[in-house]
Amino acid sequence: MLEASNLECVRGERRLFTDLNFRLAGGEMLHLQGSNGSGKTSLLRMLCALTPAASGEIFWRGRAIAKLGEEFRSELCYLGHQNAIKEELTPLENLLSSAELAQETLAEDAAFDALAMVGLRGREDLACRYLSQGQKRRAALARLVNEKRALWVLDEPYVALDAAAVELVASLIGAHLQAGGLAVLTTHQAVAVPAGAVRELWLGDADARQRSQ
Repeated sequence: MLEASNLECVRGERRLFTDLNFRLAGGEMLHLQGSNGSGKTSLLRMLCALTPAASGEIFWRGRAIAKLGEEFRSELCYLGHQNAIKEELTPLENLLSSAELAQETLAEDAAFDALAMVGLRGREDLACRYLSQGQKRRAALARLVNEKRALWVLDEPYVALDAAAVELVASLIGAHLQAGGLAVLTTHQAVAVPAGAVRELWLGDADARQRSQ
């Protein structure tokens, strides 16, 4: 379970949100919405323990993430708005390197299959600097094919993707939720995820509104 309690985010002299609360259980997804600058990416970074909140606390399985350290990070998959791939490496090398850094086992055959699934068949050994923006995004999202970590935090996962790739990523998120995982994501696109309960959270200048589907 992921829980946020009375979170406040301040950037400079501006308060982006305050008294933000939500609780997410296994099989549920939180869809963050709001205008640019409303604090969506800041909230995602707070949930990943990358940015401290001005006040409030975040709990994972009933314990404050600030005290969990590596125990929490070992259950977290974070994909930011930037692709976080190395341009000089190939999609295959990037995928295998990501698994190694996460101390996870990923066979080369499984990596090839993942890249084929996201539409990069035939480009596995091409340096990423030669790929289009959409292909680079696919290379980054290939991590999700074999990702087993319980909590997925995704910042604009559908950006630069065509309709078929968007549907694929939504199906991967849906399968993760069906398996009891949790997901938090931001997106400006209305994309149906084929499983799990979806909670929507709107961020504003000083408040937030929630709705469940």
